[in-house]
Amino acid sequence: MDLWTKKVAGIIAQVALLLCSSHGTTGEEVCDSALVSNLQPSAFRSSSQLSSSHGPGFAKLNRREGAGGWSPHTSDRYQWLEVDLGERTKITAVATQGRYGSSDWLTSYLLMFSDTGHNWKQYWQEDSIGSFPGNSNADSVVQYKLQQPAIARFLRLIPLDWNPSGRIGLRLETYGCPYTSDVVSLDGSSSSSLVYRLSPGPKRASREVVSLKFKTLRNYGTLMHADGQAGLSLSLELERGKLLLLNRQSRSSYSEPWRLASLGSLLDDQHWHHVAVEWRSSHLNLTVDKHTERVQIPAEFNHWDIKQLSIGAVYSQKPATSKRNFQGCLENLLYNDLNLIELAKNKDNQVTVMGNVTFSCAEPVSVAVTFPGPHSFLQLPGPTAPTSGGVSVGFQFRTWNKGGLLLNFDLPQEGVVWLYLSEARLRLQIHKAGKTLLELSTGSGLNDGQWHSVELNSRRGRLTISVDKEEGGVAHASPSFPVSVGSQLFFGGCPAEEDSQECKNPFNIFQGCMRLLTVENHPVDLIMVQQRLLGNYSHLQIDMCGIIDRCSPSRCEHGGRCSQSWTIFHCNCSGSGYSGATCHSSVYEQSCEAYKHNGNASGHFYIDVDGSGPIKPQLVYCNMTEENTWMVIQHNNTELTRLRPSPGVNPHSVHFNYSTEEEQLLAAMSQSEHCEQELSYHCRKSRLLNTPEGSPFSWWLGGPGSGHLQTYWGGAQPSSQQCACGLQGDCVDPQHYCNCDADRLEWTEDSGLLIHKETLPIRSLVLGDIQRPGSEAAYRVGPLRCHGDKSFWNAAFFDKETSYLHFPTFHGELSADISFLFKTTASSGVFLENLGIKDFIRIELSSSTQVVFSFDVGNGPLEVHVGSSAPLNDNRWHRIRAERNVKEASIRLDELPVVTQEAPADGHFHLQLNSQLFIGGTASRQKGFRGCIRSLQLNGVTLDLEERAKITPGVRPGCPGHCSSYGSLCQNQGRCVERASGFHCDCGLSAFTGVFCHTEVSASFKSETSVSYTFKEPYELSRNSSALPSSIYSDMTLRGENISLSFRTNQSPALLLYVSSYYREYLALLINKHDKLEVRYKLDSSREAEVLTSRVRSLANGQLHTVTIRRLTDSVSLQIDQNAREDFNLTSDGEFNTVKSLTLGRVHESDDLDQDLARLGSLGFTGCLSVVRFNSFSPLKAALLHPDTSPVVVTGPLTQSNCGCSALANPYAAENTHHLSGVIAVVIFVIVTSLVITGRFLYRRKETYRNQEVKGVKQEDSQDFTFNNPADSQNTASENPNEYFM
Repeated sequence: MDLWTKKVAGIIAQVALLLCSSHGTTGEEVCDSALVSNLQPSAFRSSSQLSSSHGPGFAKLNRREGAGGWSPHTSDRYQWLEVDLGERTKITAVATQGRYGSSDWLTSYLLMFSDTGHNWKQYWQEDSIGSFPGNSNADSVVQYKLQQPAIARFLRLIPLDWNPSGRIGLRLETYGCPYTSDVVSLDGSSSSSLVYRLSPGPKRASREVVSLKFKTLRNYGTLMHADGQAGLSLSLELERGKLLLLNRQSRSSYSEPWRLASLGSLLDDQHWHHVAVEWRSSHLNLTVDKHTERVQIPAEFNHWDIKQLSIGAVYSQKPATSKRNFQGCLENLLYNDLNLIELAKNKDNQVTVMGNVTFSCAEPVSVAVTFPGPHSFLQLPGPTAPTSGGVSVGFQFRTWNKGGLLLNFDLPQEGVVWLYLSEARLRLQIHKAGKTLLELSTGSGLNDGQWHSVELNSRRGRLTISVDKEEGGVAHASPSFPVSVGSQLFFGGCPAEEDSQECKNPFNIFQGCMRLLTVENHPVDLIMVQQRLLGNYSHLQIDMCGIIDRCSPSRCEHGGRCSQSWTIFHCNCSGSGYSGATCHSSVYEQSCEAYKHNGNASGHFYIDVDGSGPIKPQLVYCNMTEENTWMVIQHNNTELTRLRPSPGVNPHSVHFNYSTEEEQLLAAMSQSEHCEQELSYHCRKSRLLNTPEGSPFSWWLGGPGSGHLQTYWGGAQPSSQQCACGLQGDCVDPQHYCNCDADRLEWTEDSGLLIHKETLPIRSLVLGDIQRPGSEAAYRVGPLRCHGDKSFWNAAFFDKETSYLHFPTFHGELSADISFLFKTTASSGVFLENLGIKDFIRIELSSSTQVVFSFDVGNGPLEVHVGSSAPLNDNRWHRIRAERNVKEASIRLDELPVVTQEAPADGHFHLQLNSQLFIGGTASRQKGFRGCIRSLQLNGVTLDLEERAKITPGVRPGCPGHCSSYGSLCQNQGRCVERASGFHCDCGLSAFTGVFCHTEVSASFKSETSVSYTFKEPYELSRNSSALPSSIYSDMTLRGENISLSFRTNQSPALLLYVSSYYREYLALLINKHDKLEVRYKLDSSREAEVLTSRVRSLANGQLHTVTIRRLTDSVSLQIDQNAREDFNLTSDGEFNTVKSLTLGRVHESDDLDQDLARLGSLGFTGCLSVVRFNSFSPLKAALLHPDTSPVVVTGPLTQSNCGCSALANPYAAENTHHLSGVIAVVIFVIVTSLVITGRFLYRRKETYRNQEVKGVKQEDSQDFTFNNPADSQNTASENPNEYFM
């Protein structure tokens, strides 16, 4: 670089620094100087060299000395080139080149770094990419900029692949800049520490930062302890290689701490780790290396000031235990940018040096060896002078695997010894001639990634194996034969079968690290092993431990529990409410609306309002008995609560706790189209709000958090300080705006619905006018009820292939889930596409029967295909759910099985996108989608397709035509009716009721009960109700009937149904005295009735039976339950003339009946009738649900019940509540059962089904009654008010 260039570079750097400083940051200096070119040849080392002219000293970029670069003696993966930079240096880039004038170059390699020339650490890109791309010829230079700079003195490059037509050849350069630091070494003794005492003075800034680097071989120790006022303190401590943030309540080192956070893992690897703690007012940010966690701290720390920092130990008046002290090195210890190590070196009086502290890093040399795979083994010679009948072998290991062979050797006189892991326990077996002579086991949980020491000793006829110097366990045996080593010991595995007759491994392979190997108490020199001067090995990484904690930080989301082996991690999602390889996708629907359209009945369901987002699932009640699907969220007091006079007592205050957490509650409300909550006040000489000009006697708090003050009442408008009667102008005293403000002695009430979501839910209620003598009041705050799902029907219609919607870039770097519904008549089209520079993600309909989910995160395109046996372009809704995470990609179509494809074990996993997200098309405007897309959600966030479609040409908001997909949900002759957003089932022509016409309409009959349905003239019918369909004409002739009903009774004989006519003809359905079913037809008044008797017996057995009768002229078919159909023929002409009425139960008009049938009709029917249907008429349904608009007369008691239900449980709801703990499940079951029993008891006490007594019972048929009892919305079915009954 010439002088002018240097000046320009300097000016640019200063400008950059100035710009960064103006934004509160510090500009970084340029760090790209060449580091290798000026080094002496002695700074280079290698595993071997082809000749003296191919030595490592010639491996400088663009040099031609010697043979033009370095080449090892043998080209294999055990070779390496090492560079000593002379001091710790910041390394930012590496460049490689082949050997000059040759066909020798590398195509890929690994990089290792070290401070000491031992204990190497591999450099990883994105935590999973270990290899670097090399060269394609001998002369071009390939430079790679490190994503994160490395700080090291030594660099080692290990060839992985090279030109297949040549051999390994290399010239290299590294780039970076000098690295300066202040270092201190603590020896872990009881007094070895630094203590920094802060200057007394005013409170410091709300943000305080402590940062440092540390390295250690010990997996425990106090890194830092901060003391403050009131005995409060925080500690950063290593425990089992993890960094814990602890809250200690006193300065005693013996007090029991409270763990606030845990971060990092394997921090005892003798490599530098960065730690930073940033204190804020209510939280702190804890950083370990590249990972930061936000930690909520206890409230008492909100105004906490640090008085003293102890580094390396807990400094107190009592002597600290040395086991808790830190042993290792610290670097760049800063408190708010104040260098504490520099202050200590300068003997500043604020920093006290305690004990044995040195200002350099004294590093012990510990050489480890890594066994990475199935072909790894280490072979060592046995003792040169073996002791008779004895053996002593020791080593330390760490692994994540539960099993693996650690050590085996042959006995001198036939037999083999195996020392291995099984189920994370240490086991020893001795075999001879295929028989097990001896077995021992000890230890547990040895696959925890920690270092564990193992010793095997055999002396004087006693065999011992121990783990962790007897702390982890010891096992003894006294074999009858000597145990000693033959000629060889094998650690970690065996050579390939064809290469070894001495070593057999019947167990799992060992994958992990070993160190401190000893044979007969002599340490094994692993560097000599690496140099092939001792023993033999294969597929080992010597002088490093390559263990990786794949669970730190955990890739398991939503509380999924992470476990791992050496190569993979696994997420246990049980109990989390989420599924998938990383517990990313919710197993629950996002709303009650979604459960309804899966065909579910009312019940308790978990809903997850943001899908894969951070908000947890919540248990709510979904009331699906009405046209709107209501989500009901209970609180701790939904009953009518009475208040007695309390003279001299402050206003009565009550707080409401809801069954869901705050975040869940607000999200559920936000997603709903409408929310409401009943607020009622019953009063007797107890005023409520006074006047809009005066101060209110009572008020309530509502809205987010603890709520905001509200002075209006149910049914009125916010801020009006009125009740519903004030808004409607019908208060009992026109001078007031609430009934209760009239202050009368008679009971009155102010009730209504609060419907403004910004003021919901009700948090607290304050009632003020209850102190006066004679004042009485009662209040009720109902559950929060919401209906509608803004996202479920949100849709857009794309009418051209060139049309699309665009949204901001999708951010799903590590995990992404996409779900939507589509319908189309086209055979192909792109649903969604988002591009990056190289990465992309796309979902498309590739053919009429296949959907493809494709993406690229840097490893090359990957596709997951899902196919359907039926065409997907059938203009019906189909659901797509796709997910991509670091472990796999998956896609599901409708309810077909999930198709998955695993991600590469070692590869890129960050999805990096930068373009707009295209919906319904692509950036190229080709292969666009024609049709509808609905309910599109990305990582739980709904995209508002309708709003964007309103302003986009070629795209229309909404999408009609839902009955083609959901019409099958309307059961039992229910008719699907289209809506702009959704559909509903018209049950007018069905004997059933409910949202999907699937609820059986049943009633309990007593002997005096009679239901008579009269078939009227059309003009009479239209005069009574213009909405009702046509009736049977009075003078018409029926040539056939379709009759169906279910019954349950113990009575015989019994008349079930009787149909009369104006011409003394009739049809009767009865159970005879033999418990058989009879159908009696009298279709000719001059002849006797014809009796058709079924062969099915025992129908009066109290069980539910279903009967279907079909007649066409003289042919009659009869079926009972699942029995075979019975066919009969009538002898009459087959015409049933001028039908008059249909009667269920007791028949009062018996003049036209035969004598025995009249007697039977007068007895009435005792039992249950359900879903009675006569042609298109449903008389029982009309009598129970809409008697005022139907030509029906009821006498005697008639009670609606569920006696006709064949299945009273909702299996899907049960499935969706199985995640409750046993106790909660039992409590909910007891509560719900109690409410059902109570409701039925109260209901049965009514004299007739139409009694409308005051409180507690939901009035299903009244359009004016607007409130529900707390249990009503969960236990009483209501009918769609738009239905019509004939």
